Amino acid sequence: MNNFTTRTITGVLFVIGIIGSVILSKWAFAALFLVVAVGGFLEYSKIIRISKVYPHKLAGIVLTLLLYITIVLWEFDLAGPEYLLLNLLILPVLTIVELYRKSAAPFLNVASGFLGLIWVVLPLALLSGFFNAEAEGVWLQNGALLGFFLILWIYDSGAYIFGSVLGKHRMMERISPKKSWEGFIGGSLAGILTAYMISASFTEFSFGKWLLVAVLIIVFGTFGDLVESMLKRSTGVKDSGSLLPGHGGILDRFDAVLLAAPPVYILLQFLR
Repeated sequence: MNNFTTRTITGVLFVIGIIGSVILSKWAFAALFLVVAVGGFLEYSKIIRISKVYPHKLAGIVLTLLLYITIVLWEFDLAGPEYLLLNLLILPVLTIVELYRKSAAPFLNVASGFLGLIWVVLPLALLSGFFNAEAEGVWLQNGALLGFFLILWIYDSGAYIFGSVLGKHRMMERISPKKSWEGFIGGSLAGILTAYMISASFTEFSFGKWLLVAVLIIVFGTFGDLVESMLKRSTGVKDSGSLLPGHGGILDRFDAVLLAAPPVYILLQFLR
């Protein structure tokens, strides 16, 4: 099986899994992305260890669960905002753990563990807040989340296609040699067209509001891709993992989500 076929099959199953979980229930989605969050943190920890920085794995997993679950329970109105204060324990736990490890750079370990939680876990937890329980009908309740992924995926696919065919002017060659301005422009047009098309079905927002969402996804999603490329380039890693054949690892597949989710989440609080 050639790489294109493998990539296509994996991509289709990936999309079906995420959309299926969104439509099934908010709990199915939250459970799926809890697994993604833990896997993403472990991938990040494995990559960062190449630079001889060693975030504590067990503490990282426990704090991933704490951060993710408290945020999701709050978003689903099953826990008050006071439970979010439990996450103030993250830094004390990471620093205390280092007291019992023999490491040449304990504070780098703490900093890298903290970064992994904020960069990887927090944005994935925020996605559950895209559900709108107050909207009438399941379709509208799920609209913001489905729209977010559709715009992101079609922008990414458009950028890949246009960049492969027309790409000549590199955006940031020292970080990502293949990412081009032609791909960015082509992908942006595809993403904006997607926003226009879904505004007819996901009527929670007008096209103008969906356009704002699309712009944030395009801009921050692009930077998210570059940031993950910066991590891999600094450590000499080609792919963050091999979990998704043809696509690499979790961070490779969700790099754009990690930077796009927070600004879109903030925007949604003003649009609703």
